[in-house]
Amino acid sequence: MFDTMTLTKVVGGFCGALLIFLLGGWLSESLYHTGGGHGDHAQAAYVIDTGESDAQGAEEDAEPEVPFAELFAAADADKGAKVFGKCKACHALEEGKNGAGPSLFAVVDRATSSVDGFKYSGSLVAVTDSWSPEALNAFLIDPKGYAPGTKMNFKGLPKPEDRANLIAYLQGQS
Repeated sequence: MFDTMTLTKVVGGFCGALLIFLLGGWLSESLYHTGGGHGDHAQAAYVIDTGESDAQGAEEDAEPEVPFAELFAAADADKGAKVFGKCKACHALEEGKNGAGPSLFAVVDRATSSVDGFKYSGSLVAVTDSWSPEALNAFLIDPKGYAPGTKMNFKGLPKPEDRANLIAYLQGQS
């Protein structure tokens, strides 16, 4: 029923149809090109001034950044307890109880790498001497960015309020 000549005609017909569709698409694109208007040299006839530029509008929409000291002074330790839920998979609050991460008992203002029985990565010691609230805040923004080479696989806390609340909670756990 099918011989090689019939099969060759069918494949040739499909290739010819594909060629016609491709050439038709190219021809219609060149006739009705909508990408550049009247060419690359064309410019808008007029500009409508809305009174502000895009950069000014973006700056006005963004909330003003509050200094960390003010956030920390107004921090809520109860809300920090909820944020600590993200930490408790690796960290404990009991003294001397280490998990995948060191115990966070009395971590605020504690010397870096001072928990007995936990092997720290050397990069933490290089960036700070103690875990002041400011150092903890900087670390919690982006742990790997603050201390490259750290073993901590946490992306960080993007909200400054969450960081301040967490540090206030940890400060009360000593």
